[in-house]
Amino acid sequence: MPASFLAEPSLHGGPDAHGPARWDFSTNSNACGPCPEVLAAVQQADASRYPDPSYATLRTALAEFHGVEPQRIVLAASASEFIWRITTLAARCGAQTVSLPPHSYGDYAQAARVWGFAIHRRPADDGPLCHDIQTDTPALADLHWACEPSSPQGLPDLALSTASPEMARWQVLDCAYRPLQLHQPAHHRAIPAHFWQLWTPNKALGLTGVRAAYAIAPAHSAQEDVAALIALAPSWPVGAHGVALLHSWAQPSTQSWLTQSLHTLRHWKAAQQALCVQMGWQVQQGSMANYFTARPPVADVAALLAPLREQGVQLRDCTSFGLPGWVRLGVLAPDAQQALQAAWVMAIRYD
Repeated sequence: MPASFLAEPSLHGGPDAHGPARWDFSTNSNACGPCPEVLAAVQQADASRYPDPSYATLRTALAEFHGVEPQRIVLAASASEFIWRITTLAARCGAQTVSLPPHSYGDYAQAARVWGFAIHRRPADDGPLCHDIQTDTPALADLHWACEPSSPQGLPDLALSTASPEMARWQVLDCAYRPLQLHQPAHHRAIPAHFWQLWTPNKALGLTGVRAAYAIAPAHSAQEDVAALIALAPSWPVGAHGVALLHSWAQPSTQSWLTQSLHTLRHWKAAQQALCVQMGWQVQQGSMANYFTARPPVADVAALLAPLREQGVQLRDCTSFGLPGWVRLGVLAPDAQQALQAAWVMAIRYD
């Protein structure tokens, strides 16, 4: 087996071997959720039958929601599954290099490593140019990933400001946190027309356990690319519960609930950031999303997380993102914030 296949397992927030934490700050799920209407639709989904393998009705609903043609919609089992699938297609089309944000979701790089891509990670201020991890040599890539708000910091992706169709054949914007954007960047940017868009509504709806996603092909994208992506998928990539979630996502009532939840999350976020400062943590400024990163005043973050976890509080270590010493905190309700403060006081008392 090639060495590139022997990468370490991907790290994620959420439940671990000990089960779900009582106060889970480690994921970016909407803490106001689950959305009641969508939850009811998922619970009432008819799991006794296969979905339509072409997903014709669902693709039409999503296309109308975004104002695009149905043939531009590609269903996916999850964002991660689509990341691997489009990386596979890019490799089959001759791609050899991938450009990544300064800090990003690990599956972008993991999928690229499996295919032997040279991985270039962009500096935070370098626009379309990227730098080789080993040689730090500026280079353009065949496959280009962007994410705004970024993960784990919730910041703007500077590459969107300077993106051009010539930069890479395959350019994808991960829109996972776009529905959970609480603040606009100083210079709001529309999604460039030549980007693929990858949408995963389960986070915004507070239903991360339902795995379902979709992509929107650029208007100019060759239909053979869309057809190839669909052909690379297994049969029925989205089950009945995922179909129910995605169909509900496109309903006006769901979007109204989401808009209201964002108002609540803004208040919770301000209080949570103030709490972190009060505890002596360094808070990364500029997060637009329902999460942010912070640096506790400890020498070993991993050693801190264990006693917090024992008290039911789970944070996301940012070491795997390339930010050792930092943690990511999803915004949670005031009672969870009180639990975080109590667990922190207990942890430092016995340190």
